[in-house]
Amino acid sequence: MTARSRNILTLSTYVLSRTGKDARARLAACLDARGLRLWHATVLSTLDMIGPQAKGELSARLDIHSTDLSRVVKDLTAAGYVTCCPRPEDRRLNEVSLTDEGRRALNDISAELAAVDDALLSPLSRSERLVLESLLLRLFAHICRPT
Repeated sequence: MTARSRNILTLSTYVLSRTGKDARARLAACLDARGLRLWHATVLSTLDMIGPQAKGELSARLDIHSTDLSRVVKDLTAAGYVTCCPRPEDRRLNEVSLTDEGRRALNDISAELAAVDDALLSPLSRSERLVLESLLLRLFAHICRPT
């Protein structure tokens, strides 16, 4: 292995980290224009994909501390994007559900975030984007799998 291939600036993990930092900043700026944060969009998207969730289940699924999730849910409830009510079958569990207004907001947000994604990935062809997406999803699954 040459000295150049060992240089931190050429390591895939370093490049991935720097690219991720820029991508996160772009997404955050887009959401900030709506008064939202990445966790807000993540919770909305998760509820849209899997349906209503108990707060504890949502916290575990997203690997977010329950106190932080409570703040996010409070913000989204105040905006009218979610409801948080006791589950009828087990009133000890508070269930978070996406509202129609939340679904409309998510559609708008998703379109705006897709534009950010397109801008960041503009140097890549469509086929290169598909390969990158596949590889990133595989890496993500690898790091998220239970140990």
